[in-house]
Amino acid sequence: MEDFSFESTKRCYLIAIAVFGAFSTSAHAEQAAFTYSDDWQFDLTAYAFLPGSLSGSSTIAGQTVPLDLGLSDALDLLDFTFAGRFEAWKGDWGFIADVNYLALEINAQPAPPITADVNVEQAWLGLLGAYRVASGSNSRGNTYSIDLQGGARYNSLKQTVAITGGPGTGAALGGTETWWEPVIGARALWQINALWNGFAAADAGGFGAGGNDLAWSATLGLGYEVGKHGTLKFGLRYYSIDYSTVRSDGVFAYKVQQIGPFVGYTYTF
Repeated sequence: MEDFSFESTKRCYLIAIAVFGAFSTSAHAEQAAFTYSDDWQFDLTAYAFLPGSLSGSSTIAGQTVPLDLGLSDALDLLDFTFAGRFEAWKGDWGFIADVNYLALEINAQPAPPITADVNVEQAWLGLLGAYRVASGSNSRGNTYSIDLQGGARYNSLKQTVAITGGPGTGAALGGTETWWEPVIGARALWQINALWNGFAAADAGGFGAGGNDLAWSATLGLGYEVGKHGTLKFGLRYYSIDYSTVRSDGVFAYKVQQIGPFVGYTYTF
């Protein structure tokens, strides 16, 4: 590919792929995990992680570019995203399913008449078992709960750029990578008063599986009960991923760190 088109095209592309991490990680503090019950309890959560800053690097076809993006870049490039979490608890045992999907499609003109069609699709499904290792109440009668989690996550990441017009017509970079990886996590929840609760959580995955050396996150936040079944959630989250593999067109890597606020809503039934 010619240099005069590659650099500006690559910039558009890298901003786009940076967004995939922005909406692909889970918020915590589901209410069904809070207290022990002999009956089944269920939580359904919708959430979004909004990184105030993103730093790191991305490599496509052996070309590495540093990333330093703010929240406005991510929101400007977002096309469609969905993130949800389901939890089922009975006694001290629980089951967790996380599903995430993001699609971006960007048409850019780095140097007319050259156009670059950028397509990004990122999806993953996490399936975890959970066990409550501690629960009870303090001297003021406020409850608390601590659980450990473990399972597997399926990932799919598509990152492509196609060039049309000019001498670079027909050139394409990137592709799609899929992999399974192990995931472990821990979470603590505590009641502050009748309406508010706090939570802290951490998880880690990858450990070299499928090219993902390590992906981990830490979350600290608050929940506010709305009505009998609802809880609004907000707080601060840190997320890091170190993914790298080699495709036929060269090294394909994504190594970033993100920090920013998250928001979510849980319905308990």
